[in-house]
Amino acid sequence: MSNELSHLDAQGRAHMVDVGEKPVPRRECVARGEVRMAPETLARIADGRMPKGDVLATARLAGIQAAKRTDEWIPLCHSLPLDAIEIDLVPDFEGSRIAIRARALAHWRTGVEMEALVAVSAAGLTVYDMCKAVDRGMTLGEVQLVSKSGGKSGKWERSPADAPER
Repeated sequence: MSNELSHLDAQGRAHMVDVGEKPVPRRECVARGEVRMAPETLARIADGRMPKGDVLATARLAGIQAAKRTDEWIPLCHSLPLDAIEIDLVPDFEGSRIAIRARALAHWRTGVEMEALVAVSAAGLTVYDMCKAVDRGMTLGEVQLVSKSGGKSGKWERSPADAPER
């Protein structure tokens, strides 16, 4: 791994990296996160008994929308044409949480790590927003990159040893 920070110029000022001459390979990234909550809150989500409506469908759409607008969230992030964004929200009754997974795909000059991470974050924040009247103690966490492929740095996968304990 390089110790160079590509988003800093020679004077140490933040700048957007020029990717104009880079090749356009297929890029794929997977990210995950979770929203922990009271068991009753999770049961209400799963049973469709939340006052604001279908929490999982709305969170999925929010994640997709956010991924498409990542460059508006992250100041030095490039705009890029996503080929696809897939988001899974899975109720985990044993862990009293909703597990969130996002997969971003693009053929572009820069990676899609931020798009996958933003999708997970926005989906989790939407779950919180839709359920906060019932459970203000929810926590959004463990947002992390799981894997990436494509580009100069090649393939990377999080080691199972790096996974959060359950």
